[in-house]
Amino acid sequence: MPKSSKEQIYSDEKKVIFELQMNSNESIDTIAKNCGFSRQKVWRIIKRLEKNKTIWGYHAVIDIEKLGIKHYLILAKKAMKPATKTADMIVTRKIEKEAKKIGVTIHGSHYLHGHYDWQICFTAENLAKAKQFSEKLKTVYFPIIKDLELLEIIFTVKEGCIENPEVKKLKKFL
Repeated sequence: MPKSSKEQIYSDEKKVIFELQMNSNESIDTIAKNCGFSRQKVWRIIKRLEKNKTIWGYHAVIDIEKLGIKHYLILAKKAMKPATKTADMIVTRKIEKEAKKIGVTIHGSHYLHGHYDWQICFTAENLAKAKQFSEKLKTVYFPIIKDLELLEIIFTVKEGCIENPEVKKLKKFL
C-alpha cells in the first residue's frame, strides 16, 4: 500500500502552496513547522510543484507609491474576429516589447469571461504613459480590439494574497 493517497498528497500540496502564498520568502523550516511537516517533505513538495509548473515563479509584493509609479488596469473587449490571430499575438507577447519601449511594466494579463475579454494590470510613471500604452495596445491589436477602458488603481488593499500593511490609509480615499 502506498505511503500517501492521491488525496493526501493533494492536501499536503495545498498546505505548502498556502504558506508560500502568504510569504514565499519564509525558510523551508518555517513553512514545514507551519504545515506540520518535515523540512525534507516540504522541499520535495516544492520541487514537485515547480517541476509540474503548479508554481510558475516567485515575486516580491512592492509598494509602488514608494517607487514613484502608478498602477493601472486596462479592460479590453475584442471584436468578433477569428480568435486564432488574437491568440497568436498574445502568445508571442508582442505587446511586452512595446510596453518596455514606453516604460510600462506589465504585471498581469488575463483572458476573461464576461463583459470584457482581456485584462492587463501594469505600472507606469504617470497617466500620460498609461494612455500612450493604451493607444499602442489599440494599434498593435487593431482591428481585434473593439473597446478599451483604462483605469487607475488608486489603492491596493491586497496583492498576491498579502494584505497591504498600510491598509488603514484607505480611509483617506473613502
